[in-house]
Amino acid sequence: MLTFSEENYIKSLFHLQQNTQHGVSTSALAQRLETKPSSATDMLQKLSDKGLVDYIKYKGALLSPEGYQLAAHIVRKHRLWEVFLVKTLDFSWDQVHDIAEQLEHIHSPLLVEKLDAFLGHPRRDPHGDPIPDKNGYLPEVQKTLLSEHISGQESILVSVKDASDNFLKYLNQKNISLGAHIKVIALEPFDGSMTVEINDLTHYFSPTITTNLYVQSL
Repeated sequence: MLTFSEENYIKSLFHLQQNTQHGVSTSALAQRLETKPSSATDMLQKLSDKGLVDYIKYKGALLSPEGYQLAAHIVRKHRLWEVFLVKTLDFSWDQVHDIAEQLEHIHSPLLVEKLDAFLGHPRRDPHGDPIPDKNGYLPEVQKTLLSEHISGQESILVSVKDASDNFLKYLNQKNISLGAHIKVIALEPFDGSMTVEINDLTHYFSPTITTNLYVQSL
């Protein structure tokens, strides 16, 4: 059985390697986990010794097939617990991440499968991220950043890149949630800011906002 720290490391590798075909650098891993690169290097060596990570010093790390399966299962638990907290206990989407971080370390495959069945086998968590299935398969979601869209283009909000409490609270204040209909009204070439219409209300978005909203074109 892995320690909580080891589980957090392989989960972070799981997320980081989704965006690269090469090894994940120790600096990128350390930054995500808010620790020192030397600490990340030490942990990668331990995980490599356990056969969970393929790690070559100075070239980065990738999860081994066994490590990937374990990490996908942790991500599965995390996202199912987030769905449970929102759907069953009426938490808002900006309140569930830290709680799910604790619940994801519960080791009970039967509990996870009963939780999945109880929730009706959801495919996405409250932030729009896909939930790995029990075999570790992570379905690919077709989406683009709102920042890549042009004037007149219409889309549906399907997930958020930044799932921090502050960003989600900002969206709550604007009454913006998954499934919102977005139309780009105007694009400012100078800095990439946008005027958009969301559910018949007009908003002005900076690039900080548009680069953190994933949408599907209509």
